Amino acid sequence: MTAPLMSLVWTDHVTGRQGFLVVDRLVRGVASGGLRMRPGCTLDEVTGLARGMTMKEALHYNPESRYVPLGGAKGGIDCDPQAPEAYGLLVRYLRAMRPCIESFWTTGEDLGLTQDLVDRAAAEAGLVSSVQAVYPLLDDEAAARRRLADAFEVEVDGIGLDGLVGGCGVAESVLAALDRAGVPHAGTRVAVQGLGTMGGATARFLARSGLRIVAVADIKGTIADPEGLDVEALLAARDAYGTVDRAALRPDDRELPGDAWLSADADVLVPAAVSYAIGTADQERITARWIVEAANMPVLPAAEELLSARGVTVLPDVVVNSGTNAWWWWTLFGDIGPCADEAFAHTRRSMRALVDRVLARAEADGTTPRAAAHAIVADRLPVIADRFGWYR
Repeated sequence: MTAPLMSLVWTDHVTGRQGFLVVDRLVRGVASGGLRMRPGCTLDEVTGLARGMTMKEALHYNPESRYVPLGGAKGGIDCDPQAPEAYGLLVRYLRAMRPCIESFWTTGEDLGLTQDLVDRAAAEAGLVSSVQAVYPLLDDEAAARRRLADAFEVEVDGIGLDGLVGGCGVAESVLAALDRAGVPHAGTRVAVQGLGTMGGATARFLARSGLRIVAVADIKGTIADPEGLDVEALLAARDAYGTVDRAALRPDDRELPGDAWLSADADVLVPAAVSYAIGTADQERITARWIVEAANMPVLPAAEELLSARGVTVLPDVVVNSGTNAWWWWTLFGDIGPCADEAFAHTRRSMRALVDRVLARAEADGTTPRAAAHAIVADRLPVIADRFGWYR
């Protein structure tokens, strides 16, 4: 694949902090990718994430769908989202990127930012919407915008649908891998790093499918119980940043160091918090059979190579966490309505088909799921280019 189409580095005149935008490529003149905020965010990180978005879009290409994949992009801001200056910095970043967002970059929540916060800051920056660049591609813009707005109003058990579909997709990826290996759902042990939007929803869907969540990690440390944690109680005790109030723990729940989730006696690890969470030294502690990347780029390439060599299957982020992005577009383009049942059914069906396709390609090629995903994308990009065109 080629170098990114465009890379921007922005320096805030108030704080001196930097922000980044990388457009990997445009399809029909538009690219899709969220905006993250975290201390230490770099241009290289955002570049990798933008390339991942190109892959996610291409992997969900279905010529029978109304949703047509876009190009890949990503934004990033080097700041702690809990810092006092974070919101003003976000507004100034969006104001600086306004020409891009109005013309060719559709964005939304990512690590450190909620969609509500992005929407509020976007309005303050003078934007109509964080996804307004896609509006000219819609057959009926008014109906499409109303459909997406209605979908964002849907709640399930008091949680917004937009905060659940991504975790539904991750959970379905886990279940598809287990089914392909002939492993029963009931009793399969899972450790989850991160109980934010993605990790929390993943834990909920897996627990409700009969899997045993034996460890979860947040910024305060790891909570573990080999007999299984009370996921619903932990989720109810979270704050806005996914940190669990330890007063909600049961007598048998153990508090362990923050990295203890890596060595948990689990069949599946779900890193759902930060990038670069598993390095070469960390991988030595892992005994799980599967690592399912709910976060973006959580396993370093060198660590993944070592894990694969000893039989650990890494299901890559470009497959596993692609459901949230796809749900936006399935809804906006009209493949599904603003309904939880439709959203979950379509997400499960699409994610299971995608995971099965990737694992089958990996087996046929004698390679890893990540390499298989790259091969599928390499097959699809020329088809998308021939049909819709892109700039790269």
